[in-house]
Amino acid sequence: MSGWIAIAGLGPGAEDLVTPEVRDALAEATDVIGYFPYVARVPEREGLVKHGSDNRVELDRSRHALDLAAAGHRVVVVSSGDPGVFAMASAVFEALEAGPAAWRDLDIRVLPGITAMLAASARAGAPLGHDFCAINLSDNLKPWALIEKRLRLAAEADFAMAFYNPRSKSRPEGFARALEVLKEVCGDARPVIFARAVSTPEEDLRVVPLPECQPEMADMRTMVLVGSSRTRVITRDGAPIVYTPRSTP
Repeated sequence: MSGWIAIAGLGPGAEDLVTPEVRDALAEATDVIGYFPYVARVPEREGLVKHGSDNRVELDRSRHALDLAAAGHRVVVVSSGDPGVFAMASAVFEALEAGPAAWRDLDIRVLPGITAMLAASARAGAPLGHDFCAINLSDNLKPWALIEKRLRLAAEADFAMAFYNPRSKSRPEGFARALEVLKEVCGDARPVIFARAVSTPEEDLRVVPLPECQPEMADMRTMVLVGSSRTRVITRDGAPIVYTPRSTP
């Protein structure tokens, strides 16, 4: 059988949020490749080889997947959420473009998944109901100056915003600076949603006015959603509902 690659999204965490298309690809795979925690989510079975690796070797991982597929293996490259959102799809295509011409004849498919920002938005209500942008706050692959520029411009444009990888133990200062920029540019009490480990047993969701936000409210398992100036909060018994109207006067 000819080899192929499926670049698949495993969703935000819950097994029932993995799509049937991704489940089918995993059932056919001979090899699963990805970051250690994501590979660990794939059940063991006879005939399946799991290749876990560190989260800073995306191109090496991609070249390994392409080599295996070229040798006739059926390879699933896994990411959390959606593979096209700050994940492995672009890394595989970067390796493909720079690699041997024969790789371009491989059967390569991207299988979408439910992103963390959409899962978090659904839990809160509909904070991304109008124009929004997504920004990765990690400076592992791009300089902080670029992150801050994009953050400032997005705030000035009054987008709702979704922040991936807001704060790690090795770089806690980045999210603190991001909050400073938001408070400086926005100057209002728009809602900020801290959605941690959505769809898992550790799920925690808090809605906090922007002036009251503190850096330690987020970690690497937290999706941070910032409302626009139009975003509304409906108070009720239990968790509030946060939404952004679809129209702007």
